[in-house]
Parts: sequence; C-alpha cells; structure tokens
Amino acid sequence: MNKPPYPHPIIAREGWPFLAGIVLVSIAVSFWSGAASIPLWLLSIFVLQFFRDPARIAPEGGLNVLSPADGRVVAVEEVRDTYADRDALKISVFMNVFNVHSNRSPVKGTVVSVNYFAGQFFNASLDKASLENERNATVLRTDHGHVVTAVQVAGLVAKRILCYIKPGDRLYAGQRYGFIRFGSRVDVYLPPGSRPRVAIGDKVQATSTVLAELPDSPADIQE
Repeated sequence: MNKPPYPHPIIAREGWPFLAGIVLVSIAVSFWSGAASIPLWLLSIFVLQFFRDPARIAPEGGLNVLSPADGRVVAVEEVRDTYADRDALKISVFMNVFNVHSNRSPVKGTVVSVNYFAGQFFNASLDKASLENERNATVLRTDHGHVVTAVQVAGLVAKRILCYIKPGDRLYAGQRYGFIRFGSRVDVYLPPGSRPRVAIGDKVQATSTVLAELPDSPADIQE
C-alpha cells in the first residue's frame, strides 16, 4: 500500500486554524465571564467534531468501489456521466454537518482529469445539486481499465471544495484526496454493469463501506 500523503492526525489539517481560533477566543472570554463563554465552548466542540479525520481500513477486493465520504445514500440510478462522456451508474452520498467531511478515493487507480465547475449552492441532498451546484470532478482509471468519476459537490452552506490531486497522480483505494467544508455530497459515476451494494437511505462510511462492485470486464475503457 502507498504511504498516505500525510498521517491521519485525528483532526483534519483544514480545521486546525478554525479550532485554534475558537478555543483561544473561548479561553479569553472565560477569564471575563464563565457563563458567557459557554456558547463559545459548545461551538468549539462542534468545530472539533466537524473536522475529525479518523483513519479507516478498506475491505479487501480489487473490484470494490469504496464510499468516498461519510453520510447517507441519496441516489442510486442510471444516468449520463458528462465528465467522462459515457452512460453510468451514479451513487450519491450526502454529508450533513455532523459527518466526517474528509474525502477518500473510491478506487485504486490513476487520475485522468480534475475539473472545477462554478455553480449554485442548493441543498446538496437535492438531485439538481449534482449538475447545478459548485463542484469538482475527478476522473480515475483503475488498473483493470475501469473509468470511475468522483464529484465533490458543494451544498447549501458549503463554500469551499478542497482537492489535492492532479492528472497523472496514483491513488490507492481509500486515500484521502480532498475535503468539503460544512455540508455537501459526493457523486460517484461507475461503468455500466457495476453492481450496487447499497440502497437509498443507507448510512455509509468513507473507505469502510463498499458502495458497489465493478464489472469483471470493463466496458468503458477509453483510449
């Protein structure tokens, strides 16, 4: 297994400035008034839980598609993957503000493309969010030749999508590659013939949950 780009620090690095800032303010207000500091300490706890980033173990299986995010499945449907220009099975995971927001690669493979699209900030649980919200699409090619697209989608209060990979990078399944702040979703587009292992309403965990299995023979190899 490849070495992670940085060790899991329990608290995501994206949250360090936020957590340090609110804790310092809470301490300062505590010296002035213990009662007045209570809301700030509660906010500190919220920030702490929001930016938690636990290490995860991926299940064995070369054809497994792992969940790229914690949350709830809101879509399992056949659609058109406009990012890779092919028909696909789409599985969408909605993250609320209490879920872990670190994003992980759903498969082992090579990054083909990474494209950012400006857009709206509709509630990420709505179907129209997939095509109308601000988003970042990553197309991956597995070692078996399957094309898998993972799209980070901003939500109603999510104002920042972070992605740390570029075309040509090699990722292992479950590798941390990005982060979305404050409520959002991730759409995964899979080749036709993929077998879903989750249903709408299921709760999933990034890396630990298998969303689907890829077909034995890739039908969407692109030259």
